Amino acid sequence: MVKRSKRAKQVPFAKEFLQSPSGSPPLSQLIQGGRGGEVRLKLYLTITMIATRAPHELNSPSPGWWAQLIGVTGKTPSRRVATGLRWLAQHDFIRLTPRVGNYPVITLLDPALSKEPYVRPLANGSRYISLPLEIWTQGWILDLSATELALLMVLLDIQQGKDQARYATGYDRVAYGLSPDTWTRATKTLAERGLLRVRRVPQGGEFDYRRMRNVYRVNRERLTQPPVLDDQHP
Repeated sequence: MVKRSKRAKQVPFAKEFLQSPSGSPPLSQLIQGGRGGEVRLKLYLTITMIATRAPHELNSPSPGWWAQLIGVTGKTPSRRVATGLRWLAQHDFIRLTPRVGNYPVITLLDPALSKEPYVRPLANGSRYISLPLEIWTQGWILDLSATELALLMVLLDIQQGKDQARYATGYDRVAYGLSPDTWTRATKTLAERGLLRVRRVPQGGEFDYRRMRNVYRVNRERLTQPPVLDDQHP
């Protein structure tokens, strides 16, 4: 599917998808809106990766096909996918247009949930983050949980495309809408998988109270290798 998309290196996601002054951006809504967050997020990310050209539509294959593509398991994977697609449509991430005797057409909508047509961030001049295609080609989309994928995107945004460690401010933690538990658990797992480097550094000047804080750096090189190598070469 990456080859069919004809993307070269990355998938852009608008800043408005990740951040909101209200503290409830679309990304956090995807993973916190009840059960099924993992299916919803992986569906949405993959649909965005595939639907590259205006009007950003897909002649949707069966829910079973989607389940195989993004690794949905359990007793009723097709039903979980169908439920996820309906949720995305009900919350204005996509539009589902019925077709007689076939599966609905999927149309991407504005990631800020305005119900307007989708426009690629590169085209409308808005700030964006780039999610590397290795997320799909190396199998990370199957291996990482919804919270781990969400935090990875957040930290890529915080780094602003620079290959250096950055810290998350109090404003950041509110604007991204991820819970403290999500930050703690997902940070630990991403670090264990070699995708994230975390250091503790002092905050404040020489004569100030030296509070310690975390600084984060996403290891993009690790994304170019399949997840299983982490278990073979700890």
